Amino acid sequence: MPFVVDAAARACFDTLDPAIPEDWRILAANLALRWRAGAPARVGLAGGQGAGKSTLSSAIVAAGRHFGLRVACLSIDDFYLTRSERQALSKRVHPLLATRGPPGTHDIPLCRSVMDALQVDGIVTVPVFNKGLDNRADETLNIPAPADIVLLEGWCVGARPEPADRLDQPINALEAESDSEGLWRRYINQALATDYAPLFGELDCLIFLRVPNLDAVVRWRLQQESERAPELRLDKAEVAHFVAHYERLTRWMLEDLPGRADVLVELDETHRVSGCTFEDR
Repeated sequence: MPFVVDAAARACFDTLDPAIPEDWRILAANLALRWRAGAPARVGLAGGQGAGKSTLSSAIVAAGRHFGLRVACLSIDDFYLTRSERQALSKRVHPLLATRGPPGTHDIPLCRSVMDALQVDGIVTVPVFNKGLDNRADETLNIPAPADIVLLEGWCVGARPEPADRLDQPINALEAESDSEGLWRRYINQALATDYAPLFGELDCLIFLRVPNLDAVVRWRLQQESERAPELRLDKAEVAHFVAHYERLTRWMLEDLPGRADVLVELDETHRVSGCTFEDR
């Protein structure tokens, strides 16, 4: 691991679930130790599909608990619009908006209201999205508040709009065949500039898991599919098609976020942490 683990972080590391990869446990212990003296109220955790966001989030929650910090973890995925809402959007704006994932397919006002509620006393109701059904689940989560840290994880967390002139040319076959006029990608960019910008602007700390390339994203996402029920799994071609919806913004984030992230975590081809940089801004 590319940074020193002192005695306090080591003691925290030893309490974390050994099923969590060692890299993530060391990183989580060091983050919680740094935050013990002055925790950021809102933390964003971004990274390509399969990068390890959910795994690291669970380690951060446990590490925070070790140091007496209550960390409430939210996934931006749970704030996807319902299937019927996305279908309506696809008819009104563009057919590709029926597919969950890109900016413009989340209920951002709901996400912001939940994050606000988690910082005052009470029990906060949080939606749950069922990816197998591609729809919001009937059940919800109830999280006690206030939290010392609200952690929002998601592949596009912290993303900024891409420069407009870069939107002119398709970046892959999906855009060339299904978005030849660029309406879909411009809608995504506009959503980042409007609805998403205030949400991401309220983050006090941004952690970015930098994947080595898009091939790794497809490979790691395929590994995730192997953990799902057989009847719900996507095959390699289906995963590649699905990831194509995320390609443009993923590539832009790989360019833009390393210079802006407060914590930059470099991942290698084997999914190990090859470097980590902390920026005190």
